[in-house]
Amino acid sequence: MSSLIKKIIVANLFFFTSICCNNKTHEHTHSKKQTSSLKNTFHNDFFIGAAINQNQILGQDSMAKLLLKKEFNSITSENNLKWMYIEPSPNNFNFVISDKFVALGEKNNMYIVGHTLVWHSQIADYMNEITDSVRMANYMESHIRALVGRYKNRIHSWDVVNEALNEDGSLRESIFYSLLGEEYIENAFRLAAEVDPKAELTYNDYNLCKPSKREGVIKLVQNIQKNGAKIDAVGIQAHWNLNDPPLDEIEKTILAFSKLGVKVMFTELDVSVLPNPWELEGVDENQNFQQFEGNTKMNPYPLKLPDSIQVQLTKRYEQIFALFLKHQEKISRVTFWGISDKQSWLNNWPIKGRTNYPLLFDREYQKKDAYMGIINQKKQTQF
Repeated sequence: MSSLIKKIIVANLFFFTSICCNNKTHEHTHSKKQTSSLKNTFHNDFFIGAAINQNQILGQDSMAKLLLKKEFNSITSENNLKWMYIEPSPNNFNFVISDKFVALGEKNNMYIVGHTLVWHSQIADYMNEITDSVRMANYMESHIRALVGRYKNRIHSWDVVNEALNEDGSLRESIFYSLLGEEYIENAFRLAAEVDPKAELTYNDYNLCKPSKREGVIKLVQNIQKNGAKIDAVGIQAHWNLNDPPLDEIEKTILAFSKLGVKVMFTELDVSVLPNPWELEGVDENQNFQQFEGNTKMNPYPLKLPDSIQVQLTKRYEQIFALFLKHQEKISRVTFWGISDKQSWLNNWPIKGRTNYPLLFDREYQKKDAYMGIINQKKQTQF
């Protein structure tokens, strides 16, 4: 074999080897890019969830469908498991959407959350007409048995009782409390545990970083535990804003609930960037806020979020997740209340028709700076 032919063979071998190596390198880099996500970033810390609406459950929102599968490993039904939708008339259950919700979670190997079993709001009209305690107790029991029983061993966590306390920590005068007394809370947990012993059972509420309400929940959990009923977690709704609640109060809340021996879940996280009408002088927190509909002061960013506010939002999320990571052994789940800003309930609460920016993905489903901010918080803890 001539030296020229040998050189040609060696050159060709080097050429093809380089191509193979380059392809493998490209594939590996591409694979890394594909697997970078919220759920993978926080895989060893806590579940990362999203609340999804009916269109998303049915797969009619294609962009949200892609993000859900890529970024999240837990789902909560925003509305479709609530009483008014799931049992609109006595013993008449509508499981069409809820069945699809659970199937979606199972298909994507997700931690599935049932929201919610007993709540005074978004309840069926007939429930508010009940005046007899026996009838109320029977309805509550049949509702829990039917719903939890249908999804036994499939729904992993239930918000058993939702928002049962006033701001001062006392029990809310709901239709359940009025007819059944405070025992209705413990009984709801007992029933859910009886029907599905494996499901995690949660008490869920808002403003739990305020000392009075936090103390009320501590007493509620202690009473349930003292009487031998099962309660696995406290769900902190976490509808927060750029400045409130203070980080030290969030930390106190994590520590206080963890001390009870229950898991801590942040169940409905979003960060509003808009002013609240009750912050105005002379406005009562309990009045009708729709008088402010169309008020430009209450809707200051109708077209775009200014860079200065974007920076504040990013910093707020970074600080929140730095705290979550500090206490990750106490926290089992962090769920965002929506996938993108477009979906957020805060566009219509407490005033309809506003433009809010509370989540990690914008109205075009693109990552916001806050997304990379919390990813970087995790990276910083690894060094």
